Amino acid sequence: MPALQRPSEADKKDSPHALLPFLQTQSQTTLTRLYQRPSSCLSVFRLLAPLERQIVMNLLWLESAIATSTMVAWVQRDGRKLYEEALGNLSRLHILPNSAAKLALNFTFKTSLRQALTGGGTSGSFGVPAEKDEHSGPSIKTLDSFALERWETILHYMVSSGTGQQPAKPSQGVLFLLQRSSLMSSFHGGPLQITSSGFQFLLHSPHAQLWDLLLQYLHLAQERQMDLVEVLGFLFMLSTMELGREYLTENLSTTQGVLLEDLRDYGLIWQSKPKSRRFSPTRLGTTLTSSSPPLPTTISASSGPLDGFIVLETNYRIYAYTDNPLQTAVLNLFVSLKYRFPNLVVGMITRDSVRRALMNGITADQIISYLITHAHPQMRKNNPLLPVTVQDQIRLWELEKNRLKSSEGYLYTAFTSQADYDLVLNYAKQLDVVLWENAAKRCFFGSLEGHLRIKEFIERRTQNSNS
Repeated sequence: MPALQRPSEADKKDSPHALLPFLQTQSQTTLTRLYQRPSSCLSVFRLLAPLERQIVMNLLWLESAIATSTMVAWVQRDGRKLYEEALGNLSRLHILPNSAAKLALNFTFKTSLRQALTGGGTSGSFGVPAEKDEHSGPSIKTLDSFALERWETILHYMVSSGTGQQPAKPSQGVLFLLQRSSLMSSFHGGPLQITSSGFQFLLHSPHAQLWDLLLQYLHLAQERQMDLVEVLGFLFMLSTMELGREYLTENLSTTQGVLLEDLRDYGLIWQSKPKSRRFSPTRLGTTLTSSSPPLPTTISASSGPLDGFIVLETNYRIYAYTDNPLQTAVLNLFVSLKYRFPNLVVGMITRDSVRRALMNGITADQIISYLITHAHPQMRKNNPLLPVTVQDQIRLWELEKNRLKSSEGYLYTAFTSQADYDLVLNYAKQLDVVLWENAAKRCFFGSLEGHLRIKEFIERRTQNSNS
């Protein structure tokens, strides 16, 4: 039996998958039902951190529980803290029991994961493949094109909102989810526009973007009283399917049938027609729980430092070496574009362009972060990477916009004596609701939340004085 190894520095820095905190909030009954599906157990195992996967594999083939003291003996002294954290995470997923005396995998999880690794069984949790014929379904190239088209439609709609352009609209279900997740918002009853959270969303990788939306879908599914186990089970089943293969819809539940229609809008599933008895997962679907790229070509606004394409000069001029329409559209959110060539876009960061971005909820730090993330390799030789004058000016333009703040509240004035003013002011300060005060004029401004308590305090003082 192999000893538990100390995690590498890279493993320590890996943050947990976005889905795991959501799973940890579910009840033991829900997770046990989910673990009855071998595909779900395999998918959850893929999402675990390296040390957590190692613990599971050390326990998977044991027929009886092992003493905790024996397990601890395998761990190096300086790795104890990480080991305890891993046990805690597995316990919250109900993969391990809460008992401190002995360790053993959840029986349902162990049985299903064994089956997933060794094969066998007729549960159909990995999907029911359709028989191949002369019409054997779409090619992988067709699936990739479909996924790209659907995903680009969503991102293009986000970055083009509020710019006067008329991009293709995603489905109503997608638009509702974008608004529900605060990635887009309707300001003052107008059309949907990208928010600060939406711009930050564009900085993420396609894989992270997809799970951001799917997590919102899971929360929405709970509100719609959909069977969460069916929804999660279908997503996990998709992630274990074979790319380029067709699968039958007959064994899908009613909930999964609804899910099938919704996921078409995101490009995770391809069907020749809406009522087809067959479907094919795209690369977006088959990589949900893997580390493989979810798209054949990274069309996300976040492509990483190695693919940097932006050169920023001290005179605020930007040269973007790209022919990607999406990256150009993102730049247009905070840059005044001047010229466009086949593989080059030239523009200026101006006060008006930054103010326009700030009005859309984009912050100065997000603009600077985007420029740093996508800086050209030649720019990365500079120290600091971006010109300090440009960074400072972007932040000054933000401060200029934020100089004035409006707050709702009440102005308290006309006190009969200095003693009354001091008494009420001190009481308001104890409540931490004083926004402004002027001792010379005996007045202060309090927030809306504290008004009722201040009013009651004044009324009590008045009654006591009258009595």
